[in-house]
Amino acid sequence: MIVEQIWTANNYRNFNYLIACSETGEALAIDPLDHEKCLAAAKAKGWTITHVLNTHEHRDHTGGNAAMVAATGAKVLAHANAKDKIAGMDRGLRAGDVIKIGKTVELECLDTPGHTMAHVCLRTHGDTPALFCGDTLFNAGAGNCHNGGHPNELYNTFVSQLDKLPENTLIYPGHDYIVNNLGFTLDREPDNARAQALLPRMKQQDPAKPLVTTLALEREINTFFRLTSPSVIARLRAAFPDLPDKPDPKTVFLKLRELRNKW
Repeated sequence: MIVEQIWTANNYRNFNYLIACSETGEALAIDPLDHEKCLAAAKAKGWTITHVLNTHEHRDHTGGNAAMVAATGAKVLAHANAKDKIAGMDRGLRAGDVIKIGKTVELECLDTPGHTMAHVCLRTHGDTPALFCGDTLFNAGAGNCHNGGHPNELYNTFVSQLDKLPENTLIYPGHDYIVNNLGFTLDREPDNARAQALLPRMKQQDPAKPLVTTLALEREINTFFRLTSPSVIARLRAAFPDLPDKPDPKTVFLKLRELRNKW
């Protein structure tokens, strides 16, 4: 399996992805908003895009579908419950479904509601697991729930699915928000040494050659995984004085999401 991460350089700071079979050259395009860059990358590599996968229905993830299908004849895959929201969907996905591309690519579908209620993430298996997580999980952050989602569901997705993945799982999000998200981490946990060290480097990063984090690193720098941190809880109680001394993890998550909405 070969992963090509494509920086769109648009105002939304989208990442698009191509996942290709090393033997056949068949490829899956994930959220190919910038269809021109995706097609150019595939052509340069000698790949044939056979499938498009949308992690969810928002236009900045589906906006390249029509042009991509017109150019390649690719089949469109997305959450089964997005069939009325994504035009021309060929296959509806549910938890546990497997997507095979060529001879070497095998991806497991995770049903990951929260950012929207029809959101999927893709998990690879093998020696180096990876997660293509759309707008559910960002580097050092979590998706918002403004446009068709719910923070309770996002919390459940984090706790019951994402936090149980192997620590060496590579994280491939739908957007480059790492600088802002690290800023929020340090606003909530000023003594987070790992985030302090990483932020200056990320401010100088070329998004076309981005850091690919692991779940282990996310657990260190992503406030939405750090729900029992004494520093996070202390700062949260300063913002919400009615919180108990030892709030439960769900309450911490929901209050963090509430703060991040306005930060």
